[in-house]
Amino acid sequence: MRSFFVVLIALLVVLLLAAYLAVPLAAQQTYGDPAPYLGGWQRFQYSATLLWANGLLTRPADPYASERLFAIPPGEQAFQVANRLQQDGFIRDAAAFRAYLIYRGFDTRIQTGEFILSPALTAMQIAERLQDPTPTQVKFTVLPGWRLEEVAASLPTSGLSITPDDFLAAARSPGVAYDFLPPSVSVEGFLLPGQYTVLRGVSADELVNLLVGNFALVLSEELRNSFAAQGLDVYQAVTLASIVQREAVLAEEQPLIASVFYNRLAINMKLESDPTAQYALGYDPLRNGWWPVPLTLADLQVDSPYNTYVYGGLPPGPIASPALSALQAVAFPEQSPYYFFRAACDGSGAHAFAVTFEEHLANGCQ
Repeated sequence: MRSFFVVLIALLVVLLLAAYLAVPLAAQQTYGDPAPYLGGWQRFQYSATLLWANGLLTRPADPYASERLFAIPPGEQAFQVANRLQQDGFIRDAAAFRAYLIYRGFDTRIQTGEFILSPALTAMQIAERLQDPTPTQVKFTVLPGWRLEEVAASLPTSGLSITPDDFLAAARSPGVAYDFLPPSVSVEGFLLPGQYTVLRGVSADELVNLLVGNFALVLSEELRNSFAAQGLDVYQAVTLASIVQREAVLAEEQPLIASVFYNRLAINMKLESDPTAQYALGYDPLRNGWWPVPLTLADLQVDSPYNTYVYGGLPPGPIASPALSALQAVAFPEQSPYYFFRAACDGSGAHAFAVTFEEHLANGCQ
């Protein structure tokens, strides 16, 4: 009898040892390599848990669901993420998901940020996505006064995969028609400045349409009517606003600067705006920029319809993207007697305004 119990115990030990070795191997085949820092018993424990949970991790919660945004705030723990994923319907079971995270070593590598997930993914696939340190969405900024080429130049460091050339091609031949854009013109001036949250994989056409679409959203009926009251259609108003944007350092001066240009247009006086000459010159490698300074006499004489020192009236199109404040300045300009302005001598960015050319000369810095 004693020998029987000895044999039985020995058999149980062999079976337990076999299970101790076999269970982790079985789990590894389905769930991948375990975290290297797991001890032998921990590896067995989590391997057994995963094998028991099997379908909870390998089958999606909803095979026909679409993608949705899931955000993980700073400081949220793995068990909290797992609970919310189950509550939001992304996974079948939070406990099984957390066991998988610990087994793979993913529990300490979940990233903060926004992720595009779907209940049509398995829990294992979702866990993989949460390890990606690259956010699915990025912030893209268009600064007031940028021309198309400057927006394009910002793309290589934006986190988007769009090349500058692809962006410029899309911007110069937009695929969507807008009632405020004449046929066969670029979207210069209509990329509303601001910070945008966009998907990392957005295409050039989609980005252009997003930016122009936001311009369309701020183009209220009031703005349209006010442009018309000034004798301008939307395209002309944006053209003038782009000049105001480039001329004004202080946003509060934009309505007064707009009044100067309106006063000049009223008497058929040339606008003589430096930014229009800069736009006509294009990129200057010697002065390292799209808006070269200082301008020489030869620069001011460049033969281009955009150069308002040479040609009267408005240039043929916008020279940059005006902010909403510049658009409003053109829609609701101040009423003034001024025909001239120049930078004030105190370095504040303000301007000194004058009625006559003599007063304008007197405003010059000594």
